[in-house]
Amino acid sequence: MKLPELPDLPVRPQLSEITAMVAAAGAAVLVAPPGTGKTTLVPLALAAGTGGRVLVAEPRRLAARAAAARMAALLGERVGATVGYSVRGDRQVGPGTRIEVVTSGLLVRRLQADPELAGVDAVVLDECHERHLDADLLLALLLDARAGLRPDLRVLATSATVAADRLAALLGDPAPVMEVRGRAYPVEFSYVASLPRERMEAQVARATRTALAETDGDVLVFLPGAGEIRRTADLLSGLGEVDVVPLHGRLSAAHQDTALRPGRRRRVVLSTAVAESSLTVPGVRAVVDSGVARVPRIDHRRGLSGLATVRVSQAVAEQRAGRAGREGPGRAFRCWPEHEHTTLPAYPEPEIRTADLTRLALELACWGTADGHGLAWWDPPPAGGLNAGREVLRALGAVKPDGSVTDRGRRMSALGLHPRLARALVDGAPVVGARTAAEVVTLLDDDTLTPAIDLREALRTLRRDRPTRWQREVDRLTRLAESTRTSGTPRTDSHPGDPKLTNVSGGMDNPKPTNAPRGVDDPAFVVALAYPERLARRRGAASASYLMAGGTAAVLPPGSGLADAEWLAVAGAARDPGRSEGRIRLAASADVDLALSAAPDLLETVDEVAWVDGDVVARRITRLGAIMLSERRLRDPDPALVAAAVRGGFEPSMLRWAADSLVLRQRLDFLHRTLGAPWPAVDDAALLADLDSWLGPELATVRRRADLERVDPGAALRRLLPWPEAARFDELAPERLAVPSGSSVRVDYTADPPILAVKVQEVFGWTETPRLAGARVPVVLHLLSPAGRPAAVTADLASFWRSGWPQVRSDLRGRYPKHSWPEDPTTVAAHRGTARNAPRA
Repeated sequence: MKLPELPDLPVRPQLSEITAMVAAAGAAVLVAPPGTGKTTLVPLALAAGTGGRVLVAEPRRLAARAAAARMAALLGERVGATVGYSVRGDRQVGPGTRIEVVTSGLLVRRLQADPELAGVDAVVLDECHERHLDADLLLALLLDARAGLRPDLRVLATSATVAADRLAALLGDPAPVMEVRGRAYPVEFSYVASLPRERMEAQVARATRTALAETDGDVLVFLPGAGEIRRTADLLSGLGEVDVVPLHGRLSAAHQDTALRPGRRRRVVLSTAVAESSLTVPGVRAVVDSGVARVPRIDHRRGLSGLATVRVSQAVAEQRAGRAGREGPGRAFRCWPEHEHTTLPAYPEPEIRTADLTRLALELACWGTADGHGLAWWDPPPAGGLNAGREVLRALGAVKPDGSVTDRGRRMSALGLHPRLARALVDGAPVVGARTAAEVVTLLDDDTLTPAIDLREALRTLRRDRPTRWQREVDRLTRLAESTRTSGTPRTDSHPGDPKLTNVSGGMDNPKPTNAPRGVDDPAFVVALAYPERLARRRGAASASYLMAGGTAAVLPPGSGLADAEWLAVAGAARDPGRSEGRIRLAASADVDLALSAAPDLLETVDEVAWVDGDVVARRITRLGAIMLSERRLRDPDPALVAAAVRGGFEPSMLRWAADSLVLRQRLDFLHRTLGAPWPAVDDAALLADLDSWLGPELATVRRRADLERVDPGAALRRLLPWPEAARFDELAPERLAVPSGSSVRVDYTADPPILAVKVQEVFGWTETPRLAGARVPVVLHLLSPAGRPAAVTADLASFWRSGWPQVRSDLRGRYPKHSWPEDPTTVAAHRGTARNAPRA
């Protein structure tokens, strides 16, 4: 293959060096910013130096088509001759194609079918720095295939950022790295903070008008999604001699090409992240950056997955701004305060850490390594996300319990859809018809096709307007559904595309028949097959809140057209930060019969016995997941369930603790704290942890709160007394102590150490403080006046008699002159009452 005169781009002088480096090392890394020619010139040079084919993997379909078109134009040929492309639903290649540009996901499918990549001499992995999920998976599988089957396969990974050390280590030991610098002109930065209560689209439109007024050339505006592009375009209407051009992956090829060609007039190009690095938009001299991007996220706890709007990283912000300096000095208008720039993350979060990994789990199962071990990962898939994906696949019948793929799983993988949507197409087509199933799945796969919330209304509009993009994909999926029904394996060259999912397959490979009548045109049934855990029922009369079978609540927005629906099959829902409930974005009205037929494995009838408001409540409940369908009281519940309910709701405070029972518990607690084992702990937590040991017989007969009030907790606690140590219980922790006056005084064990409150005259004659727990703990004596008021507190009676008693004696003599107050209480006998009761010497 002979190369023509190539354009003077920064990478051109290094082409021979790059091809020689790849040929010598077998694998290499090329670091070059956007606009240097790495995507278009390097594959041409590689193809010129080899006799086989060169595959170029791009992260996006739009970038794949654009790269192929540019290379074909450089050769002076049409696309599909020497240079072609293959993306989902669109392929332009011929027998003489030497360079084929494909999406990363499609190349994963190629590898699964042909791990040797027969006839391919080199693979270029473009824009690796973007860290898309399919690209990371492709890198891991390609390196595995190269190590085991194709050591001669040449691999070149390109990146627009200099953080390539990890990439080089994966490709070699390490692989050589070449850096090509772009021709960048200076870019001046302006920061446009939002006004109070100003929506993002209004802020961006304001910054765009400023850019048009203060700069020349086209303005490239970065927005997170197609919806924001549409709303911003509305705000920019009436700009006069300026064309407003959208650019995102959901547009038709013709509309995308319009944005990638120079215009006749000045333009404002409203783009998603596709224009950050994968594409070159000509004529741009100013960039307006909204500062946000849309990335895949999954909320495993609530079962909601989709796209989340997040702040861009500093690296992405620099790439976006750099687009203004490709053709001359430029301006970048950033829609955030300047002081917030340093708070942006340094690099974007890799999708593998945050996205739904169900598709990745299926690809790994098809590759033969369900957990991904043995593969060289840039970042390994997190165990939690991978396990959640495998749970979904097991419910779909796509993998066996050990994680290995089933025949059904391989067929689903070949459809080029997310496994959930593949299941909806395969299992929905026999029930609602192949075309209806294909129409619904196409809409589920691309919700930008409609702004409506009512899925039936959206389908009516699409069937009436028949937009080309929707029609083409429906036709493709209809053929796949029909071929799957007839042959069992679809013929496709497409790439593949939450909480527990129900499985309508009777075995791993044999679908279970449903109760829905065949041929019924019901889109809700197809939605429910894809997302059975999102079947939802209204939570109350006239309420806009619905409870989904997976347990998540979601709100139906006003004006949805579904306000009268008792049941919904929810196709799309998202949760805004800080809100506990989700927000329904796309749904179809349903009913209980459809829910039961689409999700039979979520249906369960259970007897529930629970302790509710101090009583045992027994019910037989039928649920669809978390949605209660019916309940009735049980008159004779299972005794084991009753016992479990009582134990689950029991608290020691529910017993009637008489004074003697409380004292017993306090004495046991004192010995446990003082002596430890074998004396048992009797705090609430310990008693609850060992219910059967002390309260088992009584709990076995309890049916309601009144039964607990008849239990004697003291008698129950005595079961915890350890033997033979129990024989010394009254000695170690006596309930009462005999004092010299002959009285028996109760010990207060609520204090630590215990207290003995006694009138001072009754302990005359004592020389030492009495001790408990085998003489380990002295009691604290609260010495009382004749009126029962505290006169002194001591834990050392001998010292008190010597030093404290004279002052106390003086006070007591003044207050109670009729009583005897000896100078030395240790030498006189104790007594009760006045001096008349004191013994005479």
